[in-house]
Amino acid sequence: MWPLVEADLHSEFGIDLDEPGLLRKRSWRWLRTRTLGLLTADTRIARALDPGDSKT
Repeated sequence: MWPLVEADLHSEFGIDLDEPGLLRKRSWRWLRTRTLGLLTADTRIARALDPGDSKT
């Protein structure tokens, strides 16, 4: 699932997690807020976790 989150963070917010030290400079709240935001948008992770998704 993390690859979906990583891809969505980049496409939705322009956050490149490959940037050295990025997550060390940010709080857990910062990451949590953006991750939860991905679940309320039409994103890869939201579609993967949707129980109504016909692919599962």
